[in-house]
Amino acid sequence: MSDIRLSVLIPARNEADNLPGLLDEVRTALESAAIAFEILVVNDGSSDATGDVLERYAQHEPRLRPLHHPTSAGQSTSIWQAAWRARGDWLATLDGDGQNDPADLPAMVERFERGDLVLLAGHRVTRNDGAVKRLSSRLANAVRSRLLHDDTPDTGCGIKVMRRDAMLALPYFNHMHRFLPALMRAQGGNTLSWPVNHRPRSAGRSNYGTLDRLLAGLLDLGGVMWLIHRSKLPAPLEMPDSAPEQRPSLQHPSTQREAERPQESTS
Repeated sequence: MSDIRLSVLIPARNEADNLPGLLDEVRTALESAAIAFEILVVNDGSSDATGDVLERYAQHEPRLRPLHHPTSAGQSTSIWQAAWRARGDWLATLDGDGQNDPADLPAMVERFERGDLVLLAGHRVTRNDGAVKRLSSRLANAVRSRLLHDDTPDTGCGIKVMRRDAMLALPYFNHMHRFLPALMRAQGGNTLSWPVNHRPRSAGRSNYGTLDRLLAGLLDLGGVMWLIHRSKLPAPLEMPDSAPEQRPSLQHPSTQREAERPQESTS
């Protein structure tokens, strides 16, 4: 059985110049947190040297597990597939462009260890993006928050910590990573936003256009509203005392395992 507690998932497309420094920062941050971790980077159909960079880095860092898509499958698919291959109870996500700061992870993990959350979502209080991107993001977040009531000011922030079992229990669809707080809250989980640092991109350019991302987000929003409405948990059934209802648990995995462990006799 794996002793890894945290699996860091990084989707990356054409980020060969950003990944070495980002991976160094992840290692430094998590080694200081005294938590067993692994890093899964999904090379999402890159046309640059991203794949070669990952394979070379993995030769001297066994905690790095490179995964490769021959053609681009998108950020949500990359995260979802990496989550299925992860060995940790918890998942952390980071964007591959280096704008998320790995130094935020130790404090986020410490908060997550309380066991009362299924997801801790980063909130970029100060954005290091262009004016058009900031404005479109602010508009999209306002519309989404009003319609989904997810109490999340910055759902597009790439840095998050979540329970792996809660992630894998969600229905998969493209662009689902933008709606994780709303989807997890709809299943009865607790989420929280956490202020994080945000840095300018040091190399390369964004793989998303501002207008196409905004339009896709609005279309997805309608689908997520329908999905949440149709997947609301039903009212509990009335059961005899001798046959208590068994419902899926959103307890912390270690708490759930402890509750399910047979109790020793005191006689």
